[in-house]
Amino acid sequence: MSRIAWFCIPAWGHTNPTVEVVRVLTARGHQVRYYTFAPFREKLEAAGAEVRLCDRFMPPPPPDLDRRVGRDFASMVGMLTDTALDMEAPVCQELEAWRPDLLVVDSVCLWGKLFAWKLQLPWVCSTTTFAFNQQTAALMRPGLAETARMALGLGRIRRDMARLRQRGYPAEDLRQLLENRADTDTIVYTSRLFQPMTETFGDRFAFVGPSLPQVPPRKHRGDRPLVYISLGTVMHRRPGFYRACFRALGGRDLDVVLSVGEATDPAALGPAPGNFRVERRVDQLAVLAEADAFLTHCGMNSANEAIFCQVPTILFPQQGEEAAVADRMESLGLGVRLRRETPAAIRRAVETALGEPRFRENAARVAESFRAAGGAGAAADFLERVLDRKNSGRS
Repeated sequence: MSRIAWFCIPAWGHTNPTVEVVRVLTARGHQVRYYTFAPFREKLEAAGAEVRLCDRFMPPPPPDLDRRVGRDFASMVGMLTDTALDMEAPVCQELEAWRPDLLVVDSVCLWGKLFAWKLQLPWVCSTTTFAFNQQTAALMRPGLAETARMALGLGRIRRDMARLRQRGYPAEDLRQLLENRADTDTIVYTSRLFQPMTETFGDRFAFVGPSLPQVPPRKHRGDRPLVYISLGTVMHRRPGFYRACFRALGGRDLDVVLSVGEATDPAALGPAPGNFRVERRVDQLAVLAEADAFLTHCGMNSANEAIFCQVPTILFPQQGEEAAVADRMESLGLGVRLRRETPAAIRRAVETALGEPRFRENAARVAESFRAAGGAGAAADFLERVLDRKNSGRS
């Protein structure tokens, strides 16, 4: 069977969709060597991967990392560039000795793409967000603060591209390094129905739907509604917003599960209302199996899981990429947009999500497109077709 090297950035949202694909590939006899970071080791090894840790190559994170992620593009490019140049020599030596048949590279994992180019190895792009090209990139509308930070960071980005060129890499245009190219085999973990502007992507794009573990069946609690609130498990530190949720929903005839993420201490929020359960992290699929509404930051994984579980959503994106997901969900009638952070606005949005049957009906239609796309098995099939094509000498 084949040897597959996999490269991903240190982010759960980019890693989680790949785990089940790794599980399928290794069950079929392929050897998967996954270059990743310590928090993801256990999960990937349980799926059958041979894990190579890259933590020593990652520069120390800035103290305000949670504020920068998704907003300060120049800082992200700098960290990607530093990591690529630091790991270049040892990792490329490993790859040359091991000679993988194929590389699978996360869409923003700069080092994986550069190493594939340097060693002239065939590779496939793994895209855990929407696929983005010149047409769909316009859907990401940065706010004024993000636009200002991007403008201020252009000089740093140019310097980082110059550093890569000095090492012999083709780095004239950062956009071309990061966008989904029409001539690159690409896995996208959504369906063609959910993907915006799907007609702009050709047959080298495999829209396989979400790659999820076993999704629990819907449970009917039979008493009063359950509202689930999460802005992501890692980066979004929003204590003021969480307290506004306390005021909006506390003491009402419903139950609330609030997941505040690793960066927030639940005790620091003060006493929670009696109908709230506040946790740093929960089993999201298990909660969604019982939830009647989901207030979400619209990260792609959260959106996919909500749709799969047919849960009406309150859409509250925190940065440009999430706003593109929220726009698509709103256009398909999957939820209601939260445009203000006041208790009154939160309460109205939750009441709308709970009281509008079409949100659940529309989610069922999109969920069916997810199931039909094939998930992890379809992604593994696509990779095997690419391997067969490479082995037969066809591009």
